[in-house]
Amino acid sequence: MIPIAKPLLGAEEKLAVMEVLESGMLAQGPRVQAFEEAFAGYCGVRYAVATSSGTTALHVALLAHGVGPEDEVITTPFTFIASANSVLYVGARPVFVDIDPETFNIRPDRLESAITSRTKAIMPVHLFGLAVDMNPIMEVARRYGLAVIEDACQAHGAEYRGRRVGAFGTGCFSFYPTKNITTGEGGIITTNDEDLADKCRVIRQHGMRRRYYHDELGYNFRMTDVHAAIGLAQMEKLELFNEARISNARYLSQNLRGVAAPSVPAERRHVFHQYTIRVSGDRRDYVLDGLRVRGIGTAVYYPVPVHRQQLYADMGYDLVLPEAERAAAEVLSLPVHPGLSTDDLERIVISVNELCE
Repeated sequence: MIPIAKPLLGAEEKLAVMEVLESGMLAQGPRVQAFEEAFAGYCGVRYAVATSSGTTALHVALLAHGVGPEDEVITTPFTFIASANSVLYVGARPVFVDIDPETFNIRPDRLESAITSRTKAIMPVHLFGLAVDMNPIMEVARRYGLAVIEDACQAHGAEYRGRRVGAFGTGCFSFYPTKNITTGEGGIITTNDEDLADKCRVIRQHGMRRRYYHDELGYNFRMTDVHAAIGLAQMEKLELFNEARISNARYLSQNLRGVAAPSVPAERRHVFHQYTIRVSGDRRDYVLDGLRVRGIGTAVYYPVPVHRQQLYADMGYDLVLPEAERAAAEVLSLPVHPGLSTDDLERIVISVNELCE
């Protein structure tokens, strides 16, 4: 079986964990701080604040920007539901804008028509490892005085015009096991704003700046030193992993037939958290089932856009967003992770091509 995703953990991660266990300091401590500094440096920002997951990173970032009840946050309907749900967590309302059919990312040219007097932030999602077209988004945000919270949970090391994602607005990343690097579970917020970083730290730790002095409502969204130790070891491998993903994606794109390969605009570095093709018409499920029979892991990310989920229907969402809905009916992700061998790649290509014929 060729898995759709495979975390690559070795002796370095095991040793790092054992060192933490032997130290006796398991909760948030020196490894967390070291991981924050390493990740901030990698993204080209001044500060990073580690959290317990990518979802809590989004939650904290929204709170730190003052997003709350009666506010609106513009985002994409074609993403993992945590992007939109984090807006609900703070009492605000997600406003969905349709996607670009080539990149699967939110369309910046549709943002202004979605802005109202209640709009507080824009949350672009760098989906599948491809950066959103950030310049027009930042310009709209500047013009209307809006915060930009980048959901970069799938895009560690992705770049837009030579700049890494997470360095434009307030970045939020996930380290779930299937991501480009993992801490087992965890997240991180990136920013150049010192006050915002301080606010995020307070929120993630029960509202404390001093131990047992609670200045505001906070949460227990901390990362442990065990998770951070794994992350530090993984950071040493991130670029190696990303280059392997890019190489694997290049091979797939050059050899697959009968499907639409992922789009990679010239000014962007796609790091292929997922390699997502389009299979038109009613062939998608046929190809999906055929690959599984052949022992090739596949997945549909995401079969139901967020605005069509029952949770959102129950809240009164009744939207027609045709590109998101068409993508949900046609997308299929193939293995692209660094653990693939040449034989694996050849087997994937042969199988897809045979099924599409």
